[in-house]
Amino acid sequence: MSQEKWSAVDDYINRLFVPADPALDETLKSSDAAGLPQIAVAPNQGKLLHILVRSIGARNVLEIGTLGGYSTIWLARALPTGGKLITLEFEPKHAEIARANLRCACVEDKVDIRVGRAIDSLPQLEDEKRGPFDLVFIDANKDGYPDYFRWALKLTHPGSMIIADNVVRKGEVANPDSKDAMVLGARAYNALLAAESRVTATVIQTVGSKGYDGLAIAVVK
Repeated sequence: MSQEKWSAVDDYINRLFVPADPALDETLKSSDAAGLPQIAVAPNQGKLLHILVRSIGARNVLEIGTLGGYSTIWLARALPTGGKLITLEFEPKHAEIARANLRCACVEDKVDIRVGRAIDSLPQLEDEKRGPFDLVFIDANKDGYPDYFRWALKLTHPGSMIIADNVVRKGEVANPDSKDAMVLGARAYNALLAAESRVTATVIQTVGSKGYDGLAIAVVK
């Protein structure tokens, strides 16, 4: 199996289940034009996030890591009338691009972008009593994942879902000798998740147009 084959299968899946969408396509184009890293979730993964939000009837969603707003749009579109999504982004430039993309997708009224370090914004959400959140999607700096998970537990309720992206790192999470900070962050997150008695969780390996990685999915007991 090769990256070429994985991408071809993703293209096949997307043609069937994720038809072209002007707002989402423009989000990727504008992000690329602004020089943002090409690390947004794949279209079929965005659709998965959308389905998960709808499947649990989520009304209050938290996203850690906005980038250009691609996954944000998928999450926001799944919310019912009156639903709200708070998304945390460290880079002001990324947040600016995301705001324009959210307007283009007509979901800006559902989304509150908070700019700054997530580890600073999360206590503020607790102080503001913005939780509990029905779903938390973590897709940011991997070294912060363990702290983000601890905060996600504080800000959710039984039945809430906590999803983390990029937790396999091309299989390097299975390498105990890795010195890569991204890998170490993912390993720490996975170990914390596995040891936490307040959730039921698993990790799924994924391959596709974004390469070889994986998702961690947990439900709060």
